[in-house]
Amino acid sequence: MIIGIPKEIKVHEYRVAIVPQGVSLLVENGHVVLIEEGAGLGSGISNQDFASSGAKLVSKNELFRQAELILKVKEPLPEEIPLFRENQLLFTYLHLASAPLLAKGLLERGVTAIAYETIQLPNGTLPLLLPMSEIAGRLSVQVGAFYLQKSQGGAGLLLSGLAGVPRGKVVILGGGTVGSNAARMAIGLGAHVTVLDSEAAPLRRLDQEYKNQIQTLFSYPDLVEEQVMKADLLIGAALIPGAKAPFLVSKSLISKMNKGSVVVDVSVDQGGCFETTRPTTHKDPVYTFGEILHYAVTNMPGAVPRTSTFALTNATFPYLLKLANIGFQKAIREDQSFLKGVNLWKGKVTHPEVANAIRCRYEPVL
Repeated sequence: MIIGIPKEIKVHEYRVAIVPQGVSLLVENGHVVLIEEGAGLGSGISNQDFASSGAKLVSKNELFRQAELILKVKEPLPEEIPLFRENQLLFTYLHLASAPLLAKGLLERGVTAIAYETIQLPNGTLPLLLPMSEIAGRLSVQVGAFYLQKSQGGAGLLLSGLAGVPRGKVVILGGGTVGSNAARMAIGLGAHVTVLDSEAAPLRRLDQEYKNQIQTLFSYPDLVEEQVMKADLLIGAALIPGAKAPFLVSKSLISKMNKGSVVVDVSVDQGGCFETTRPTTHKDPVYTFGEILHYAVTNMPGAVPRTSTFALTNATFPYLLKLANIGFQKAIREDQSFLKGVNLWKGKVTHPEVANAIRCRYEPVL
């Protein structure tokens, strides 16, 4: 198979979808790897590193013209859509539930799109979303603590507090991978941490792990309202695989938060779980609603590309190698997780949650 890895062009996106070791293994298995010049520089991987591993360095146009499979980190931007051709495979993060225009563009080009974030194991785990969720969860507290500084527009509050001074209150909506990692970081900083979830299992797990270091609550509406109003740092960490993020907090509730509080919506890739959320970039990461600072960057792990690239490719490479070695048709028949990853195929929407979110007919692949 001819596999093409273009340079990411999203604002301040420095990750790359493969590392030299992965290129070497693909080449050893008889595949051709095309990499756009400069694709790895943001992650500290030189053109020579890729060339030495067996990749061919080409232009973006040549890459899209030759490749049977396009491997990316983030969703294609509008200027990339015309480069795709019918039946070309795309393997990347897509988040189509919140991007109907992107879905329409890929459908019109006849692209077969496999989304990292909807590949799902029988136990419900999302193995290709997991490492980036871990990073985003940890970053959410790091950036939240930064923007709580008065010079950044925040309340001028140190999350750890000090002797005789109250700790900052971090409230996390969602106890999954993002929420758990956010809780770990917040506890490590010495904050007062509360996690709310609509399921008992993640709350029980967090309670057993951190005991009296954390408060866990079931997310009844009145408890959500009470905790949001008390939060110095509010983190949105809700996820339904493939679907738009559930709506959890209204504008009116956000407006009742204390002046200078910070909101970080990690679920923004899937539309966000706060009514006040709108996507931002690393170039212009924050905005205010009333007097509440909002951070809603759609590619948070791109801020730490060296870590993120290697963590991501560790997870994606086994799937990529299998896809390349046995082909799309065999892969989706032999592996149900691959089947769940297929969002678009032959001009059809083939994931039920995506179809529902973008109001298209759902047509299963098999």
